[in-house]
Amino acid sequence: MPADFYIDAKHGIVYSKATGVLDRAAVLDHMDRLSQHPEFRPEFNQLLDFRETTKVDLTAEQVQALAMRRIFSERSKRAFVVSSDLQYGLSRVFEAYRNLAGEKGIRIFREMSQALSLLGLPAEPDPKLFTKLNSPTDEA
Repeated sequence: MPADFYIDAKHGIVYSKATGVLDRAAVLDHMDRLSQHPEFRPEFNQLLDFRETTKVDLTAEQVQALAMRRIFSERSKRAFVVSSDLQYGLSRVFEAYRNLAGEKGIRIFREMSQALSLLGLPAEPDPKLFTKLNSPTDEA
């Protein structure tokens, strides 16, 4: 899964986007790159767009292990936008484990407009902001 993010530090928001096959290695890579980025702050909010993923290659156990990694603050609002029942179910598993860890701001949506409303955003980010997803090496 190519996954990328754009940080709008001025407004305290991380825009994350995944495409293709969603698997454990790519999710870990995304989490690591994000947490190590010099502009990232745990208290930022997040809009995570899964609508362009074509396959989910994650087990519930892998989702549980991923949810044990804390990157965002307990006060952050995080909106996940999904397009399939499997994405919705696995995102809910992630949300439940993060909720047990004290992070209560994750919500799962099927409509982008609802996610934007939760985060107080006027529109989706420009797709050109996701430089990793737009690089020629990821298209091959």
